[in-house]
Amino acid sequence: QVQLVESGGGLVQAGGSLKLSCAASGRTFSLYAMGWFRQAPGKEREFVGAISRSGSSTYYPDSVKGRFAISRDNAKNTVYLQMNSLKPEDTAVYYCAGKLVAGTGYYIGNYDYWGQGTQVTVSS
Repeated sequence: QVQLVESGGGLVQAGGSLKLSCAASGRTFSLYAMGWFRQAPGKEREFVGAISRSGSSTYYPDSVKGRFAISRDNAKNTVYLQMNSLKPEDTAVYYCAGKLVAGTGYYIGNYDYWGQGTQVTVSS
C-alpha cells in the first residue's frame, strides 16, 4: 500500500507559479505511474497530467499543456507538479494519485491510491 501526501499549495496571483510536491511512503514508488488531478467546487475531478513509472513519459490535457509540468524523483519517492502562468480557473484542490497500471492514462478509475489534496487559489 502507498500513502501519498501533497504539499506546496497556496494563494498566488494570476500569472504566477507554484510547485506542488507529493511524497509517497513505501519502497515501491517506482512501480506506480503517477497522476495529478484537481477538483474545483461544484465540479468533477479533472485530470491534470500523468507521468510514467520511470519518468520518461508525460501526458497533459490541452487545458494545462505548456503551462504545467510533472516530474518525479524515484530516489526521493516524490512526484512534482510545476505550474506556471496560473489562471483563476486553475483554482482547485489538487490531488496526486498512483496506479499500478502502466502508462500515462487519464482514466480516474485506474488510480489506486490518492492523497488528501492541497488547495491552490489563483487570484485575478
